[in-house]
Amino acid sequence: MPEILTIGGVNVKRGERKQIRIDVAQLYDFTEMNIPVEVVRGKKDGPILFISGAIHGDEINGVEIVRRILAKKSLDSIKGTLIAVPIVNVFGFNTKSRYLPDRRDLNRCFPGAENGSLAAQVAHTFMTKIVSHCTHGIDFHTAAINRINLPQIRACLDEPETMGMAKAFEMPVVLHSELRDGSLRSAMKDKGIPTLLFEGGEALRFNERVIKSGVQGAISVMRQIGMLRPLKSKPQPKDIFVARSSHWIRAPHSGILTPKKKLGERVEKGETLGIISNPFGSEKNNIVARRTGIVIGAVTMPLLNRGDAAYHIATFNEDANTIEEHIEVLDERYIN
Repeated sequence: MPEILTIGGVNVKRGERKQIRIDVAQLYDFTEMNIPVEVVRGKKDGPILFISGAIHGDEINGVEIVRRILAKKSLDSIKGTLIAVPIVNVFGFNTKSRYLPDRRDLNRCFPGAENGSLAAQVAHTFMTKIVSHCTHGIDFHTAAINRINLPQIRACLDEPETMGMAKAFEMPVVLHSELRDGSLRSAMKDKGIPTLLFEGGEALRFNERVIKSGVQGAISVMRQIGMLRPLKSKPQPKDIFVARSSHWIRAPHSGILTPKKKLGERVEKGETLGIISNPFGSEKNNIVARRTGIVIGAVTMPLLNRGDAAYHIATFNEDANTIEEHIEVLDERYIN
């Protein structure tokens, strides 16, 4: 670990904690846009972990998760360095939008380019000014607008170190997720940096259970990689269940949805997930599960056109009843 870490032109020594603003671009009205960063450095060697929120500007649960992690007293005794970026897509965050002003999805523009589109410039800045210093990463997301996600981890689980981080996060559902071109996870894999993506909740809303689970999960990962002291009394390891596949069930007809299944519930192949009917409540059509699994995502807008995504189902080798029970335990842990 270097004696001095320079981020955005600011030097941060061991044992120091500084807030930094990294310049990204200037808008057409001369408004300066910058990415807020807080760097927390321990006095002893250790990993360099970034935690990031709001790569999609309307996914604000991650912003609050990062803020609460920064408030933890345990950071006073950290080993290594924490680089906290509560808002990556400052443009989308300020307009309450998933996208940037050029309508590009930032999470399809990594690793970016210095002279590329606005989205490519933001991605390039994040990669060169922040990620280039790091050994590990955790990126916080929610569902897109009008959808909600069960708290879950998505990662490349074929990598042992990433799998170890995923287990340490202690989410019952872990989804082995293939990489998408232009995503942050894809860029991180190219650099050999183990990275987790946490999903939970919905856009433009704070969900207390999701936030608490995200904070606790990140702290657990920091213990697992040696940044924080382990707990004096080691808790019983929580069971996690790895889904190697998932699929969306789409509306077979247009109409108004009456849900029959909730997030975290087990569904049997052929079971009704919801009922779509016309404005009179007649001409009902069932949305039916294609395979047995767990509901990990769902639409929150009940007005559907034929073909709209309605339910996201993860499938497991394990008994779905057992997984449902562990999800209920997770809810109880974070209910207050």
